[in-house]
Amino acid sequence: MTIADESYWMDSTPATAYPALAGDLDVDALVVGGGIAGLSTAWELTEAGRTVALVEADMIAAGVTGYTTAKLSVLHTLIYDKVRTSFGPDAARHYAESQHQAVERVAAVASRLGIDCDLERVPAFTYVESPSELDAIRAEADAAAGAGLPASFVTDTDLPFPVAGAVRVENQAQFHPRRYLLALAEDLTSRGGQIFERTRATGLDDGDPCRVRTELGHTITARQVVIATHYPVFDRALLFARLEPRRELVVAGAIPAELAPDSVSITPDQNTRSVRTAPYGDGRRLLIVTGEHFTPGADDVAGRWERLIAWTRERFPGTSIAYRWATQDNTTTDRVPFIGRFHPGTENVYVATGFGGWGMSTGVLTGQLLAGSLTGEEPPWAHLYDPRRLNLAREAGSMLKLQAKVAGHFLGDRVRPSHADTTADIEPGNGAVVRVRGQHCAAYRDPDGGLHAVSARCTHLGCLVHFNAAETAWECPCHGSRFGIDGAVIQGPANRPLERRDLPAEPSPATSPVGDKHATRAPETGGAS
Repeated sequence: MTIADESYWMDSTPATAYPALAGDLDVDALVVGGGIAGLSTAWELTEAGRTVALVEADMIAAGVTGYTTAKLSVLHTLIYDKVRTSFGPDAARHYAESQHQAVERVAAVASRLGIDCDLERVPAFTYVESPSELDAIRAEADAAAGAGLPASFVTDTDLPFPVAGAVRVENQAQFHPRRYLLALAEDLTSRGGQIFERTRATGLDDGDPCRVRTELGHTITARQVVIATHYPVFDRALLFARLEPRRELVVAGAIPAELAPDSVSITPDQNTRSVRTAPYGDGRRLLIVTGEHFTPGADDVAGRWERLIAWTRERFPGTSIAYRWATQDNTTTDRVPFIGRFHPGTENVYVATGFGGWGMSTGVLTGQLLAGSLTGEEPPWAHLYDPRRLNLAREAGSMLKLQAKVAGHFLGDRVRPSHADTTADIEPGNGAVVRVRGQHCAAYRDPDGGLHAVSARCTHLGCLVHFNAAETAWECPCHGSRFGIDGAVIQGPANRPLERRDLPAEPSPATSPVGDKHATRAPETGGAS
């Protein structure tokens, strides 16, 4: 059976067709970014009576949100013990309250609007298989219960393999995110909200009012602006120093309903394994497994796919893999998302980022928090997520480690030899960074042998991109920007494409030096250097 390189959520819903912005605009609030955080915020502000516009560089609910696993849970692996230790027990309680309110908000809105989004209430588990990891599980169960959640330590789950122990939290959920969000968008526009697709924001004047410029030269004037672009495309607060990008792989396949677990589960072991299911018809469920997290630009992505598929077939025999896709998120250096005023010098610009892989509940929470902040009814737990917080005692180690990694790429990738010596080393279907006339070029050879070359410098902060052969994309290992082979931006923080480069004519095979040690060397396809 052929495995589709597509998300099930995208494959099972129609494409959207909202217009591009065609002229200047004036609104109360502008939301930049059309994922779950942006759509939830725009919808909540419309509910509050504000005139709202949302702009999305591509199509709504089709970026990170379209490639999620769509667990709707307050149980975020091992977060509560970390928050309790770093911020105190009150902070852990506020984290639990805010995430719980988000889960219930989805259920309430789906019921009120009559949205058929396959919402199912199930228990959530964080488990480990090794007894040596039980101390962390017991601590998490204690912290989650202390935060007010219906959490307990258990040794049994409904997974088809034994576990050493798990945290169990009752009455969590799973749903179809695109069906929910497309219905939310329809309701938003029916009540006067405006959505503009294919409208990339490229400039921000942070004033009173604010002005946002778009790629085509139009200006949107707004009293307040929300940057909900996953990774901030405008970074006046230098949040890139406190955000670490992480990419994960997903596989999904049909399984008999009687063999499907009736829960959502995750383990930090084995480089993460996350499991849920969805209705799939004809007595089957769609098993969705996530894992193999890595930094964008890492090597051997194809091998990671193989490991994830092998684990899925071993643990759930008979699964017929039908889909595979990848997702990406950012984690803050203190593990709590940044949601609130962008930086100390602004009163009118807000940001939402750093969801740490839990974008469904946190995206909905973003709408509740920011709508409350913008209308003067800030929730009591808003301060926990304030992006202006900085505790060096808590974050210094993580920040130094993150910046050392970035510096290693920014400097090291420039002084080490090129990822390939010449374009002749690049086989069809692969890409590599080569030096051409003293400049680094990102060159890709298509299956027909044609070469496509762009600048290898990421347009965000100038790190050299690496090639992801499994997904045919150029990726920045520093901050996670992703580009197509033509240089077009797939994923920010970059908001400008890689510039095209002209390559000199390649020598014919007959003129290659005999005995050249590079003549038959296989190219590096994963981008690691």
